[in-house]
Order: sequence, then C-alpha cells, then structure tokens
Amino acid sequence: MPDIQLGAHTVKSHGIQIARTHMHDWLILLLLVVIEVILNVIEPFHRFVGKDMLIDLSYPLQDNTVPIWAVPIIAILLPMAIILVYYFIRRNVYDMHHAILGLLFSVLITGVITDAIKDAVGRPRPDFFWRCFPDGKGVFHPVTSDVMCTGVKSVIKEGHKSFPSGHTSWSFAGLGFLALYLSGKVRVFDRRGHVAKLCIVFLPLLVAALVAVSRVDDYWHHWQDVFAGALIGLTVASFCYLQFFPPPYDVDGWGPHAYFQMLAESRNGAESSNNINCFNVQQSELESVYIDSQHGAGTSRVNTRDTRPMLEGA
Repeated sequence: MPDIQLGAHTVKSHGIQIARTHMHDWLILLLLVVIEVILNVIEPFHRFVGKDMLIDLSYPLQDNTVPIWAVPIIAILLPMAIILVYYFIRRNVYDMHHAILGLLFSVLITGVITDAIKDAVGRPRPDFFWRCFPDGKGVFHPVTSDVMCTGVKSVIKEGHKSFPSGHTSWSFAGLGFLALYLSGKVRVFDRRGHVAKLCIVFLPLLVAALVAVSRVDDYWHHWQDVFAGALIGLTVASFCYLQFFPPPYDVDGWGPHAYFQMLAESRNGAESSNNINCFNVQQSELESVYIDSQHGAGTSRVNTRDTRPMLEGA
C-alpha cells in the first residue's frame, strides 16, 4: 500500500480538483432534489376507505414528537458535523468530500424512493378518521360507502401517505450511513474485541430507531410503515457507502476508494519518473562510453599511420 501522508490533501490544495472530478455527481444530487420536491407536491393515490375500515384508522390526531424540520438535522446535519470534525483532525479532503457526497446520495435517494412509494400506495394513516372528519361526523358515499372527507385538504392529503415512514427512512439513511462511516474509522472489525467500538457504531442506529418508534407512538404510522422505512434507509445507506468506501471490515476500510487510488497513482508516477531518470542516466553513460571509444579508435588510427620521412625509403 502506498505511503499515507496525513494533512497533505486539504480543501485548499485538492478541493477544487475533486469537486470538478465529481461535478456530474453534484448535478445528479440537484436532480434528486427536484424530483423530491415534485413528489411532495403531487396528489397521492386516494385508496378506498370504507366505513368498516375506519375502526383501525380512528386513533387520535396529535402533533409529531419529532417535527419534520428536525429530520434533516438528525439525518444530514448531525452526520455531516461528525464528518467535518474528522476532517479537521486528519485533513483528508478525499474522505470529507466522498463522505458528504455519499451521505447526501443516501438521504436523497431514500427520500425519492420513499415518497414515490407513498404517492403510489396511498395507505391511510392510523389517525385518518380525524383528518377526514375533524368534527367527528362521518360522511360516506351512498353507493360505494367510500369516505367523503370534510376536513382540510392538505391534512387529508397527508393522511394518505402512511406507507412507508419518511421520518424513519430518512433517519436510517443518514444515521445508518454514519454508523458505517464510524465503523470504518474506529476499525470496529479489527478482531481485538473492543465492545466499546460497537457502542459507538450502534448509537446512531439507536437514535434512528427511537425516531421510528415515535412515529408509531404518535399514531402517524402503522408498525409496517416504520419497518419498511428502516429497511429502505439501511439498504440505500449501505449501497451508497460502499460506492465510495471499502467495507468497514476491510484493512483499508477507514478511507475512501479515491484516496487510495490517488496514492497508488502517485506511487506509480514516482516509479515511472525514477525509471525514466535511470534510463536517461544509462543512456548518457552509454553515449559517453561510445564517444570515448570513438575517440580512442580515432587516436589509434592516427598513431598507426606511417610517419617515416617520405625520402627515407628512397
């Protein structure tokens, strides 16, 4: 493995070069943001909800324990802060850039998948009755017995987005990525049996699990919703992490692929330069020997000429 030079690759020295190399990735992130906004604007599928079905959908309507504005803080800003702290310790812009890029991809891809499924499935939330009939008086279609909601349109729209849980999927996408990131940094799989390292890795997952539990406690989701959201978030986080980093159990699991590739290319470039220099030295030596030999041969020819006086043999 190439020699590792800590502090030699900073934002100032290599940041612009790395950003240009991954410009297309950042553009794809912007596209994912646009898709996410569109998925939140469009109307979800309004599934048939009969009178008898409201028995399991009549839980009280209450506020979120974890408000929606707190989800980006938990899933994005918290992991990003830890990534930045590690950068200021190791001064490795490759690690920081690829970790932030992977984190954003993890959360945004998860968000797009989650909201696309939400809009397509249109499963009612456990508190759907009170969203649909805030006065507690049900109104149903005379023929189909489908609900005819009298509540606020935006509240009803949100009531058709139960499956899967967005809070849960976002939390597990961001904090799951952070757990993988930390497991590589602390070398949790070094086979030395340090259980404290496992506690560090499980802490982000515990926070994500508590967010998921709060969604069921608040009656905003069924248990199947949070289970599916956690599965989506962890799966996407794993794929996005492995796109930029080796597995945490790998000997090089602490750094991104691009960093080791850069070191290998630098080493190969140095070896090629040394080989060229050696070749130039050898060529110069050969040329020197050739010139010396030619000079010696010319001297020999001069010395072997007949230097006797022309009239000596006469």
